[in-house]
Amino acid sequence: MSVTIKDIARLVGVSHTTVSRALNDSPLINEETKERIRTMAQQMGYSPNFSAKSLVLDRSYNVGLFFTTLSQGTSASFFYEAIRGVNSVIQDRYYLVVKGIDDYNNFQMITRRNFDGIIVVSQSEDDQKFIHHAAEKGIPLVVLNRPVDAAAGVVNVLSDEEQGAFQAASYLVEQGHSRIALIEGRAGFKSAQNRKEGFERAMRQHGVADSPDYRYPGKYDLESGRMAMQQFLALEVRPTAVFCCNDQMALGAMKAAAEAGLRVPEDISILGFDDAEFAAYVTPALTTVRRPIEQLSREGARRIIQMIEKSSLMRIRSC
Repeated sequence: MSVTIKDIARLVGVSHTTVSRALNDSPLINEETKERIRTMAQQMGYSPNFSAKSLVLDRSYNVGLFFTTLSQGTSASFFYEAIRGVNSVIQDRYYLVVKGIDDYNNFQMITRRNFDGIIVVSQSEDDQKFIHHAAEKGIPLVVLNRPVDAAAGVVNVLSDEEQGAFQAASYLVEQGHSRIALIEGRAGFKSAQNRKEGFERAMRQHGVADSPDYRYPGKYDLESGRMAMQQFLALEVRPTAVFCCNDQMALGAMKAAAEAGLRVPEDISILGFDDAEFAAYVTPALTTVRRPIEQLSREGARRIIQMIEKSSLMRIRSC
């Protein structure tokens, strides 16, 4: 027979409401009482019934993690690190629902009944309709990766990609390169725009010519990196260095260079962006810019939990 919160309440000598609030880390319960209840729950092998809790507390225990898209321009490493960061914080306190915004024809299912909070890993301004809808529904909302209007209580967590790209391109110049090519990110993605602008600022500041022949519209995938490098290597005057706007494209570029019989970095330098987990395991190891997506995702998860708990506490006090 399964253990219930009423069993725990009877043994600890408190109400079942107190047990429920303690196990949900409510600020209404003091830490000493919480610890007594948690210890008893662990000793008795208590397992929470999320369905019952949802009915009692009017919460779904779902946290949504929404990406602009899961099929185009979201690399496996980016996807994995974002999920790992969020999951490391929410652990077993919530169900994590992972979706692509472009999977939805409409947003009727995006309600407070279905989501206690939502984290959006936004890559495009097209996400604004989704963000606006969630904010209008009063769902606690954190947006990562792209700056958005902070109205309606939306929390924004960002890294400075433009500056990171500027420093990366400047590093290539400092290494003596003056023929530097750029494999751009996916069109319409804010990250691609930021990284492109950082690269261009570096070229201007260092007085390096920025030739249109040394540009390729990448798609944040392996194949576009490979095709870009093939195009650069077919030029009469080849670039001596290539800055790739993510590591997936850099890996594709490295493959094309190897197929052409070139050595990296002896014959051509390749620089990536993101510091994906695989970057250190290719041969030679990929030189890349660290973009802390897992750290950003952890911070986003901490913020969303704080917002959910604050919202829940306000509902309790209004009852």
